[in-house]
Formats: sequence, structure tokens, C-alpha cells
Amino acid sequence: MEKITNDALNIQAIKTLVTNIYGDNFNEQQFSTLEKHITQARNEISMPRKKGWDETDVVLITYADQFSAPGEKRLATLQRVFECWLTPYFSHIHLLPFYPWSSDDGFSVVDYHRVDPLCGDWDDIARLGRHARLMFDFVCNHISAQSDWFAAWLAQKAGYEDFFIAVDPDTDLSAVTRPRALPLLTPFTLNDGRVKHLWTTFSEDQIDLNFASPVVLLAMVDVLLHYLREGAQYIRLDAVGFMWKTPGTSCIHLEKTHQLVKLFRAIVDAVAPGTVIITETNVPHKDNIAYLGNGFDEAHMVYQFPLPPLVLHAIHTACARTLCEWAQNLSEKRVGETTWFNFLASHDGIGLNPLRGILPEAEIVALVEALQAEGARVNWKNNPDGSRSPYEINVTYMDALSARADTDAQRLARFLLAHALLLTFPGVPAIYIQSILGSRNDDAGVKRLGYNRAINRQKYTEAEINDALKNEGGLRHATLQQLGKLITLRRQYAAFHPDSAFSARCINDSIMEIIRTPEKGEPVTALFNVSDSVQVIPFNANGLRELLSGVTVNNDSLTLAPWQAMWLSKA
Repeated sequence: MEKITNDALNIQAIKTLVTNIYGDNFNEQQFSTLEKHITQARNEISMPRKKGWDETDVVLITYADQFSAPGEKRLATLQRVFECWLTPYFSHIHLLPFYPWSSDDGFSVVDYHRVDPLCGDWDDIARLGRHARLMFDFVCNHISAQSDWFAAWLAQKAGYEDFFIAVDPDTDLSAVTRPRALPLLTPFTLNDGRVKHLWTTFSEDQIDLNFASPVVLLAMVDVLLHYLREGAQYIRLDAVGFMWKTPGTSCIHLEKTHQLVKLFRAIVDAVAPGTVIITETNVPHKDNIAYLGNGFDEAHMVYQFPLPPLVLHAIHTACARTLCEWAQNLSEKRVGETTWFNFLASHDGIGLNPLRGILPEAEIVALVEALQAEGARVNWKNNPDGSRSPYEINVTYMDALSARADTDAQRLARFLLAHALLLTFPGVPAIYIQSILGSRNDDAGVKRLGYNRAINRQKYTEAEINDALKNEGGLRHATLQQLGKLITLRRQYAAFHPDSAFSARCINDSIMEIIRTPEKGEPVTALFNVSDSVQVIPFNANGLRELLSGVTVNNDSLTLAPWQAMWLSKA
């Protein structure tokens, strides 16, 4: 009886959310269809999900077609590389969109329900899922202009008339927040010859879906349920802040967008409890954390977007003050059963919008100019007043921290310091494939493909990556070994549980201290020297063990080398 009662409560919560969003526009027949599909999915899914998270959770971010081998589907090759080199370090694999696609390296999805034939099929996904828990992208804001859904709209087939957002081009859309310096509306010619201007937030090949239509909601919920059936345990809501459009507003973070996220959360809670919803909103911190809702009703995690540029800023300026001040507020911001999804690098660039309100614009521009001088690319956004602002730096995180003239030892020291910070912060850490592989900027890829983000999206044959990782004198080998050691240590200590107590302070401009205290067990005190000079600090370390070196310390002071991190504990 308890299960029936809980199920009934879940369905009622879902119905309430649907009513809040659509009112009378969502009829009883449509809700009956929604309830039927939810119930079917719940009955078909038998694989339990892990409840919550702990210190062993570390996510690898990778493309499904990251590695290739002659005559083989890419997922099979990825699985073999993962088993050979990466299994000890990662509990989860975030597979970036592995569906058939037409542009944007997968984020212009042609068919949500299929696996790109180049990569394999759903059986290959399932096999990979035996080696790690899986995270899928739910590309919910837009679909490819090459999709069957869009072809059906062009033909104005029954049921597809309102799938996309047609707008009179004379409409005043000046208040709309723009993530890219591209036209917001794109003209398309219907099969009957009429021209319609459609909302295209990101590109003319990425047509925004019209979530104001109940038919679109039903279709996208079916996509979400399919991913749960195929074993997704983490679901990333891509570009989620733009889902609902109301001309005359900013069309980002609107209340009905939040209601849609709450609806997705309620559905996964009903169908596959333990599934984690993660929102991807590359925006200022206060807007980002709004997607945590009341701590129980919206996203389980939000991407920690300020962390990558703040760590970069700290190391570039040899001053940890801004990073530390921002970090001191984190414990106050997390609510309920939520945590942070922490990262330094991803398939996208390093977003700058999250710095706004934390750093003065002049300091943001100075960071951009310093990186450009060392080979980074920059993407820009248009502002409502007609000006432009830097939006994203395109660069590998290894090169973002380095100068061209640096030695590999200097590069690696800064890189490991940054990742020790990542692994110490409260939340679940995620590491991009290019980072664990020690990748440098792929300038040839930018030239060949013609877009900035290619600089950090290099693909490899299995043979070449195996050779590089076996080369004991190479940067890739050293990065994998030493970053792998950091990850392994992190997974062994309860102090690094995402929910462990957290405090941060600056000992001086260059030394940041973080203390992580678990409910049970010994705390870990972490020290980070973000400068290029030796730092000697008073510190009672008697009887503490430095976990990274394994050395027991018996001193009243500590000496940190340039860009050195220490993890100290009695454990």
C-alpha cells in the first residue's frame, strides 16, 4: 500500500507541475498519455541507482567518438581505452551527445532516440555501462534542422505545426539574452512556399523547441524516459536556461523554465529514484544556483561555473584572495539534498559570464588578453546596448595555465595544483578527457574545422594515444600518472565526501587553506601555493601526514614549493 500511495503522490505532484506550466492547454487525454508513459517506464526499469553521492564519485567527460581503431565502432574503442588506462580513477562517464548529429560536435541532434552509427548502438552503451555509471546529455532546448521533426514541421504535418517558435521579424526582441553573436531568428521556407522566422538561440542549424506546446513536452519526456531505460544515472540538461520564451523578457531563467526542470526532476524521481539531474547554465553564480530550487524539488547538482575561471585567475595573478572569498560563501549557498558539479575543463571553453559580479570587468579583460597572447581563442557575445563582451575562452586547461616558454615541469606543476583544488572543493568532481590526457592546444584542429572550440576537442587513434601514454618521458604519461594519483587519494578519504563540512581562508595572498571535515573520521587540511615562489608559513603540522607525498610532518612551519598543493591529515 505504501508504494501505491507514494506513486499516487508522485503522479499528483507531476500533474500539479503540468497545470502550473500549461493551465487548461494541457488536456486530460494528454495527461493520461503522460501518466501512461511514466508508469510504463517505471515498470520496465529494474536497475537500481545509487542514492546520493560520496567521495568515490569522480566523473570522466568524453566524446563517444574520442578514440578510433580500424574497422571498429568508436564506443568499443572508447571502452577498451577506458579499461586500459582510466578505470581506477572514474566512477562515472559523461558521454557527450552520442546521437546522430549535424553540427556543434553533437549538440545539434538529428535523432534523440538513436546512437550515432559511427559510435555503435544501444548495446554498446549498455556494455560501457558495466564499467562505469553513465551520464547522458538531454539536449532539451533545440534540435537539428536536419531532423525528422523539423522536416515534419516544414511539411506542416499534423501534430508538428507548433513544434518550433515562429516570430514576426519585426517583433522587438532587444531584451533577449544572447549567448552568441549570431542572429536570433532564422528564416525558413515551408514546403508550401511560405517563409517563417524561427527562434534559433545558438545557430541556424539548432532550432529551438516550443515547450509552450504540450505536444513538444510529451515528445521530450519520451526522450527523457528513453534515456532512463538505457541506463542513464546522471542526466545533464543542456542549455536549459533558455527553454521558455516570452518576447519582451530576457527569455532566460524564466519561471516556467524552472517549472520545467522541476517537472523533469519529479518524473525521474518517480521512474528511477537515485537518478541525478544536473543543470548546465553558464551564467552568473546567483542565477546558476537558483536551479537548486528548495533543495529537494529541482536540480540535484548545478555546474560550478565560476570555479574554472577563478582557479585560472588565482594562478595567473599568484593571488588566491578572490577565489577564497568566493569559496567562503559556498557552504551558505548549498541547500537540501544538493551538491556542486565541479570541473575545470569541458568540451566548451572557459566561461567568463560567471565571473561577472565577482571580478571587475577590467580584470576579466586582462585575463582574456593574457591568454590570447599565449594562443587562446575568444568567443564574444552581443549585449542589449549593442556592445560586445568576451563570453568564453577556448583553450586546453593545460595551456590556459601556461606560457609557451614554460617547461613541461612548470606546466604540470600548475596543472596539478589546479586539479588538487578541484578535487578538494565540496561537490562531485568531473575531469575532461583532454585534461587526464595532458593535451595541449589543437591549433591544427581549429584551422581545419574553422571554429574556436576545436582547440580543445582533439580526437585520437587508439594506437597513438596508447603510444603517448606509454612514453615515460612525455607530458601525457606524466599527467595521467600524477593526476591519477591525486584522484586515487581523493577517493580514499571520507573528508572529500561532497557533503563534508568545508571552510576556506587565505593564509596570505598566495596561500589558500581549505579544511574538509567528515561526519566520521579525520579532517583533511589542504594548502595551495598559487605563486611561482617558495612560501614558508607558520603551521602546527606535528604528527600530520602529508597525503600526496606520504611523509609524516613534525614541524611548526611548512615550506611550499611554487605551485605546490598539500593534503594534511592524521588519517
